[in-house]
Amino acid sequence: MHDHSRHVRKDVDPIIDLDEVWKIYKMGDVEVAALRGMSLEIYPREFVAIMGPSGSGKSTTMNMVGCLDVPTKGKIYLDGIDISSLHESDLAQIRGRKIGFVFQQFNLMPQLTAVENVMLPMIFQDAPTTEREKRAAELLKEVGLGHRLDHRPTELSGGEQQRVAIARALANNPPVVLADEPTGNLDSKSSYEIMGMLKDLNKDGKTIIVVTHEPDIAKYAERTIHIRDGQVVDAKEAFAAAPHKDKTEKTQHESEPKNTKTKEQDKRGNKK
Repeated sequence: MHDHSRHVRKDVDPIIDLDEVWKIYKMGDVEVAALRGMSLEIYPREFVAIMGPSGSGKSTTMNMVGCLDVPTKGKIYLDGIDISSLHESDLAQIRGRKIGFVFQQFNLMPQLTAVENVMLPMIFQDAPTTEREKRAAELLKEVGLGHRLDHRPTELSGGEQQRVAIARALANNPPVVLADEPTGNLDSKSSYEIMGMLKDLNKDGKTIIVVTHEPDIAKYAERTIHIRDGQVVDAKEAFAAAPHKDKTEKTQHESEPKNTKTKEQDKRGNKK
């Protein structure tokens, strides 16, 4: 099988490199292989989408790429460092420096303000609190939330909460931003804004990795890595194996933004 994850940027070393990675979970006496000898490379300043259906190993791939877990077999290199068998404390340190995370559920601390949420990853820095607070405020201004610094998550819209999450991901100036279904809880307008923001970060030199099941989100990436049955497959194999819906639905999906109606509009429409 030709590995379409390894066809680019031979002039530089990959920032993330999975080499024959297996992840096997034990469920009682049964062993389940979530990843089966997966190999992929992601290069500095790339914008990559990782796609796959439910049960494909996509989430496990994200955990490996994000150094949230270690493989059963195989090697993972992050910026040239072999992290495959590191102790959790060492893994956490490297992860904190090298990767910023953006999650579907935002994962903000509800009792903290926007500034305080963005300051959280900087807690282990030697910098004084005032300096960390200044950087957090600057990052929030960069994502268009200079007027929301002291607001708590419950006082922010979904799109605004995700902007806070992006600012938090940038707190330690990591080379890689890993976004797991970053638009999953957003309306179409906020989705486009968040993806545009990730695109801008990529233009500024960040390596962006987006895990998604939505083709219209994957289109923002320069390259899409398709996952199926714990392995990287090419696009044709991924499409052939996918459950087929009619072409009309696909065309509509690609041409129209989803969730363009608000709940209020839907209610008004139903009353007519």
